[in-house]
Amino acid sequence: MPSASVILDDPNLLFVNAGMVQFVPFFLGQRTPPYDRATSVQKCIRTPDIDEVGITTRHNTFFQMAGNFSFGDYFKRGAIELAWGLLTNAVSEGGYGFDPEKLWATVYLDDDEAIELWQEVAGLPLERIQRRGMADNYWSMGIPGPCGPCSEIYYDRGPEYGVDGGPEANEDRYIEIWNLVFMQNERGEGTSKDNFEILGPLPRRNIDTGMGVERIACLLQGVDNVYETDLVRPVIDKVAEYARVPYGNHSSTASDVRYRIIGDHSRTAAIIIGDGVTPGNEGRGYVLRRLLRRIIRAAKLLGVEQPIMSELMVTVRDEMGPSYPELVTDFDRIHRIAVAEETAFNRTLAAGSRLFEDAAESTRAAGKSTLSGSDAFTLHDTYGFPIDLTLEMAAEAGLSVDEEGFRGLMAEQRQRAKADAASRKQAHTDLSAYRDLVDGGPTEFTGFNELSSQATILGIFVDGVRVPVVSHGGAEGTVELILDRTPFYAESGGQIADEGAISGTGSSATAHASVTDVQKIAKTLWAHRVRVESGEFVEGDMVTAAVDPQWRRGATQGHSGTHMVHAALRQVLGPNAVQAGSLNRPGYLRFDFNYQGALSDEQRAQVEEVTNEAVQADFEVHTFNEKLEKAKAMGAMAMFGESYPDEVRVVEIGGPFSLELCGGTHVHNSAQIGPVTILGESSVGSGVRRVEAYVGLDSFRHLAKERALMAGLATSLKVPSEEVPARVATLVEKLKTAEKELDKIRLASAKAAGANAAAGAEQVGKVRLVAQRMSAGMTAGDLRSLVGDIRGKLGSEPGVVVLISEGDEGSVPYVAATNRAAQDAGLNANELIKQISSAVDGRGGGKADLAQGSGRDAAGIDRALAAVRAEIARS
Repeated sequence: MPSASVILDDPNLLFVNAGMVQFVPFFLGQRTPPYDRATSVQKCIRTPDIDEVGITTRHNTFFQMAGNFSFGDYFKRGAIELAWGLLTNAVSEGGYGFDPEKLWATVYLDDDEAIELWQEVAGLPLERIQRRGMADNYWSMGIPGPCGPCSEIYYDRGPEYGVDGGPEANEDRYIEIWNLVFMQNERGEGTSKDNFEILGPLPRRNIDTGMGVERIACLLQGVDNVYETDLVRPVIDKVAEYARVPYGNHSSTASDVRYRIIGDHSRTAAIIIGDGVTPGNEGRGYVLRRLLRRIIRAAKLLGVEQPIMSELMVTVRDEMGPSYPELVTDFDRIHRIAVAEETAFNRTLAAGSRLFEDAAESTRAAGKSTLSGSDAFTLHDTYGFPIDLTLEMAAEAGLSVDEEGFRGLMAEQRQRAKADAASRKQAHTDLSAYRDLVDGGPTEFTGFNELSSQATILGIFVDGVRVPVVSHGGAEGTVELILDRTPFYAESGGQIADEGAISGTGSSATAHASVTDVQKIAKTLWAHRVRVESGEFVEGDMVTAAVDPQWRRGATQGHSGTHMVHAALRQVLGPNAVQAGSLNRPGYLRFDFNYQGALSDEQRAQVEEVTNEAVQADFEVHTFNEKLEKAKAMGAMAMFGESYPDEVRVVEIGGPFSLELCGGTHVHNSAQIGPVTILGESSVGSGVRRVEAYVGLDSFRHLAKERALMAGLATSLKVPSEEVPARVATLVEKLKTAEKELDKIRLASAKAAGANAAAGAEQVGKVRLVAQRMSAGMTAGDLRSLVGDIRGKLGSEPGVVVLISEGDEGSVPYVAATNRAAQDAGLNANELIKQISSAVDGRGGGKADLAQGSGRDAAGIDRALAAVRAEIARS
């Protein structure tokens, strides 16, 4: 089987992390496999051990897992025989030729059968077979499902890599190269790798194995680590052309680690982008962004001054393209996204560097030599600075860093993230109740040619439980009817499901149900979610399934309109504006596409015009089936990250204007779409834009509403419609001028109040203090301006100014300032802000001489001022 995309529709996985993932329905018994045995080399992404990359000799974030699988066929003996033969047979016999004397095996604690087989099949002596516990040698997906003991194969690299004693003693010397999982049980709920209940045996025993291609390459090529194999080392060599520090300088281990991080992450980033991900702030996009930023940071720490991402992506393409052709065919997009992220992060680094300089200055001003853990954490959390970059910058500034405080805050963040992930993680949906129907063959979809079909009820389900009959008022829960054939489109490809009705025939003619949703089960069965409104439905009944014609008409307009907008975007913006997602329903479409930067008004108008010109051209819409590779060769657009069967459906609108792989329903001619009105264009993530539009009658209604609005404005302003924009612009300008005059008056009044405040400063100990509630409506900017004026009037003796106001929309802005004499006396504006923040439910900060914040509880203002007075009195 070919490798699946690293992105699969699995609620528990950001990325495919093992070769078995694409076979999960077979292991869970949801589907009967079409074959008893399989092998694959799967692209895998694992990032939990990202901090180990470059430090150990064996960790990759992207790796290739070679595996062989048995679905109720061979079991332990067969798996061990196949693995041992491949590893130890001579190259001339199709093996890898490893010395059997250097191979070790581990087994689960009580798996005596595996120990006997290793001795019998492989001739391994007992001293080279080690028993290990559940955390190491018992495999599961981490959720309820199949599980079982496993047996891992290790290669002894020799005493120069560590102490003797087998895998238990040292996993750098004894490197794991293959894991054989004997899936024979079903697990229940649990909280960790070694804390869950074994519910009982599976109906049949399976084999799942995973061999690390990079680790095998490392051993066969005789290199020291996985980063020096022939697919990664070229990236390292490319970096060495620009870095100030050479690779392999063993007196500087940190530098070698940075080289390896770049080599590893460059491959991973290219693969992830190639499978359809763009950088973002959550989920897969966040992982990609983190990888790219680690590359950029590591390069800078090696002394690489110029942008380097372009050359790294070219190197990865050249080395890995022969194995993964999508890295070549989609290279323009991969290159553009990676380079854009480098450009954006370089700007972020500049902003973060300014924050670091401010934090360093505040640290020195407070007479300290250690940057706080909270400052280091802010640099990491807000600007993506890793602790090693902060440490290096601090050392250059003559400061140390509170690493313990930083790591404590990081641990708290990880705990929150872990709890959030655990709350969202779920077991795989149990589809075993549908298995008989899935095995019986797919539902026949008739909706391309008709809106009403005669069908037989194959199964009835209520909340996932199969029942023989369902009647009006008799079922509470989600009712699903599985039919042998249907005209209803099941939600997929961005198109939501059809609406309509299912009615009984013959003796069950009184039965009627409205169809509220249609979903696919195991990608083959159409499950009609219905509301039974009369009569009863019995399994085996003949029924009539009818789609609402008006609904379908609107749905086809929306879907065909999506294709037209996609084609128009590519015509206006270029071929890199490719689809990143879509949603269409009657009268409306939403289209996400990869593009850097917002569209100009002119570009947006062009896209709308090109789309409507194509609508007016009344292009014919042709659909046909074709082999996947031939369809791609014709230029048919495919969705990044989607998996397609060998034969695909192609939708062609206007010859070369639009050609896409699509399984949705469409109009017959483009004119049937009706007018397309683009409502707006916005960002939905880094490098991903979104266009929304109305089509057909909804578009007309929107334009009619806009026309009525314009007519109303023209009447109110007493000008013709075409003069409304100029008239509104004039009014806006007058309003801005009036607001500026009001601001001047307000600020003059505030300054007068400030002068009075300075004159009336109270004496608290040796400190002249102004702590006042200012008039409502003042902004943080107003307060900052005032505290500077007041502080200047307090003279040379210690002086402190604290001003608070009730701002707009319930906000409570506040500012604190100290003069030099007050700072010498140990008073710090940043510390005073903390007192205020606590009283008014706010947050803030700054430097020793000036700090500010904003709260939400105006009732605490008097309490805050009292706290400031008390703090100064104690000083």
